[in-house]
Amino acid sequence: MENFLELLEHCPLFDGIRQADIAAMLQCLGARVLRYGKGETILAEGAPAKYVGIVLSGAVQIVRVDYFGNRSIIARAGPAELFGESFACAGVSAAPVSAAAAEPAQVMLIDCVKITRSCGSACPFHQQVLLNLLKAIAEKNLAFHQKIEVTSRRTTREKLAAYLSQQAKRHNSSSFEIPYSRQDLADYLGVDRSGLSVEISKFRRQGLIETKGREFIILGNLEEQGRFIPASGPP
Repeated sequence: MENFLELLEHCPLFDGIRQADIAAMLQCLGARVLRYGKGETILAEGAPAKYVGIVLSGAVQIVRVDYFGNRSIIARAGPAELFGESFACAGVSAAPVSAAAAEPAQVMLIDCVKITRSCGSACPFHQQVLLNLLKAIAEKNLAFHQKIEVTSRRTTREKLAAYLSQQAKRHNSSSFEIPYSRQDLADYLGVDRSGLSVEISKFRRQGLIETKGREFIILGNLEEQGRFIPASGPP
């Protein structure tokens, strides 16, 4: 685990804790490091939600599959980011979503009980980790509301415009790279892939964007039902 200490310094769970102290805490928390191939399930839908996950390498997608087999991407976590913490802290008996490796990944899993209950070693940083976990859950809730702002739009065009607006603001630039392939973006937005491709092509023909793979450049004003991105970047 020593190989990941520098990365873990940037993880929200260990915010404000020194690298040397993180190493001691991992032992106290019983952390495990596991490897997964692309597409492998890390945390299964329907299983008890017990673990707080940290991405060490690669990426993890949080996915929900409905009764008819339609897949929806809820969120994506990259290196040093958390996943599964909200459901683990809620203590749900059956997780409503699954976590799967979006690409070959290494993840660290920590039993949530080890975080929420004081350890016998009287670890001086245990309280800090607990506070960090609560903050991370609050920030994840804000991110979820941001997604709702996008997916609650009525049309594919509106959803795409809202998503690109959020990404421009997040990167503070009119040029950015999204973390999703076209199919994954369609699953994230809850739209048909062919319809999404049509709207991207329309924006290109209108001179509003340029795209290359996952890279987007906003060239003009994306305006849809009152949503606006200035050509020079986000406000």
